[in-house]
Amino acid sequence: MDRELDYKAIGKRVKIARIKADMKQEHVAEKTGLSPTHISNIETGITKASLAALVSVANALGVTVDDFLCDNLIHARVQFERDIAELIEDCDDYEIRMVKDMTEALITTLRRDAHLRQ
Repeated sequence: MDRELDYKAIGKRVKIARIKADMKQEHVAEKTGLSPTHISNIETGITKASLAALVSVANALGVTVDDFLCDNLIHARVQFERDIAELIEDCDDYEIRMVKDMTEALITTLRRDAHLRQ
């Protein structure tokens, strides 16, 4: 099935990776040969970033292109598991228990209603 990529989701992940790498857009631009404006447009989803640009940015930030594209992929389990781990890493004992209970209830409901998937 052909569908448009979600460039806003890609841009959001680019921005998150850049912030985690403690880099400014200008520094990413220098490392990639892209303009700071282009980096900004990628991060906001205004620009439909080319594969070459995404590879260049991923290399500059020390991540994989999968990290940027996972919201557009069906099979991106590893990235989503990492996202979940990051979400819960600073949870206290009570929060972890609540996340576990809610996750269990969600999975039960998803599997019970699997016939509703299209």
